[in-house]
Amino acid sequence: MATLNLDHISKSFGPAQVLHDIDLAIRDKEFVVFVGPSGCGKSTLLRIIAGLEEATSGRIVIDGADVSTAHPVERGISMVFQSYALYPHLSVFENIAFPLHVQKMPKAEMKTRVQRAAEILQLTDKLHLKPGQLSGGQRQRVAIGRSIVREPKVFLFDEPLSNLDAALRGDMRVELSQLHRQLSATMVYVTHDQIEAMTMADRIVVLNNGRVEQFGTPMELYHHPATKFVAGFIGQPNMNLVPGVIADLDGSGAAVDLDGGGRLVLPVDTNGAAKGDRVEVGIRPEDLDLGTGLDLSVRVIERLGGVTLAYGTVGRDVRFCASLDGVAPAREGENLGLAVDPAACHLFDASGRVMRRKSAPAFSA
Repeated sequence: MATLNLDHISKSFGPAQVLHDIDLAIRDKEFVVFVGPSGCGKSTLLRIIAGLEEATSGRIVIDGADVSTAHPVERGISMVFQSYALYPHLSVFENIAFPLHVQKMPKAEMKTRVQRAAEILQLTDKLHLKPGQLSGGQRQRVAIGRSIVREPKVFLFDEPLSNLDAALRGDMRVELSQLHRQLSATMVYVTHDQIEAMTMADRIVVLNNGRVEQFGTPMELYHHPATKFVAGFIGQPNMNLVPGVIADLDGSGAAVDLDGGGRLVLPVDTNGAAKGDRVEVGIRPEDLDLGTGLDLSVRVIERLGGVTLAYGTVGRDVRFCASLDGVAPAREGENLGLAVDPAACHLFDASGRVMRRKSAPAFSA
């Protein structure tokens, strides 16, 4: 397969700049996911890689070759869109083989490639059917098969699972991960769903307002978010953010008085910080336990079997969520005491940048 380098890519539509100096190096055989909210520029960036949009500045380099001005068919890429875009009057075989027909490939080689793709995607017994006779997941696999037969250097996926129901999306996440391993392919995948990003990616690019907030492995982003935006976007349920003020600083870290009461002493690097600075303490719901420290006024309980999610407020009406054991004695309308481990917390300054922790949980990248 191939490496993919985005060399200082910027994009403007008239006076509106939608991508700002994107500089990324994607390794051979890597599965990279672009994730972020709607309008952050992730699909535009994918279309620039594909050659469907032209960058205002910067270069696209695939396997060492500058393809910035190359036609899409000359770039060695294949793209799977959100819409299946299958021909309803053609069979599954004919749909998968269509790009090879366009290339005027010999029929024997065409049949071999289609059969191989069908085996990988478990579509061998569906090749004679029309798209209307398939399920949504099967139709998406046909669209993926149409990409596989082209044997591209880089696979591009633009939110391919967003039209599927929740259960089928879960199944397809597993299938796409398995496909990546089978093909040993370089893949770039766009989604707004952080669960897809966390479960599928080798590395994740978090985009916000056309800028890269952070690029790293799922566990790097989870344990060491660089900004409040990344911390709030990665993880499910979302990280809690409790405002406060730095009350004291010493060699051990920062003592933070939380709005509404309570103090936490956090072991963070306090270079550049000062007493009186406004900050926010990030606490993941799964890092909480029953005990003393924070008082949660419970408004909604979700019992999920092995896990109970308690939603409510702490302090001065700050929205808060705790992920607890499935049999936790939490009740709507009551208060619940929560114990907080300061070493598991994150501290963000007024600009939203993280203040690095002096110690952090070990994790596997």
